[in-house]
Amino acid sequence: MRLNVNPNRMELMKLKNRLAMARRGHKLLKDKLDALVQDFVKIIRENRNLRQEVEKEIIKAFEAQNKASLMLSEQDKELVTTMTQQKVVLDVSTRHITGVRVPHFEVHLEGNPYAYGLINTPAELDEAFSSFFRVLPLMIRLADAEKTIELLAVEIEKTRRRVNALEYVLIPNLEETIKYINFKLDELARGAITSIMRIKH
Repeated sequence: MRLNVNPNRMELMKLKNRLAMARRGHKLLKDKLDALVQDFVKIIRENRNLRQEVEKEIIKAFEAQNKASLMLSEQDKELVTTMTQQKVVLDVSTRHITGVRVPHFEVHLEGNPYAYGLINTPAELDEAFSSFFRVLPLMIRLADAEKTIELLAVEIEKTRRRVNALEYVLIPNLEETIKYINFKLDELARGAITSIMRIKH
């Protein structure tokens, strides 16, 4: 679709500059889109492996907890849960992936998770605690990866729309308008030459 401009040399120069900028912008956005898609695919793969690891650890933790639960009295269960002195500290920061700002979570476990009497409790209880404390940082990493995937998907869609707008709308419109102005200017030049020739005769 041709742009509505006056077919003169000044407009032609402006349109050629706009076209050069649009082509540069298109290349930059296309490079950014390719990099975003590469990062997106990489994080999707990591996320799939992480999810499998989390599921495996959660199953182990609950199996150990169920075994330990069968061996403990109600009084011991209450004592174990109230005596645990493990503290969870979550650090939230941000990082950039291909120009996209994404959250970054880090979990730190502080204190002694085994504050209960180890002698009077079954080994399965220690195993359950170990599994739960192993799975927590993995779950935080999984949340980190899933939020990153969500934000990258939004940015990919936004960048793709801009690339398509340049590639299929703006650049063809500018090219068509430049072609039209060149044609009009050539037509004017031919008309002027014809007029001069008539005057001479």
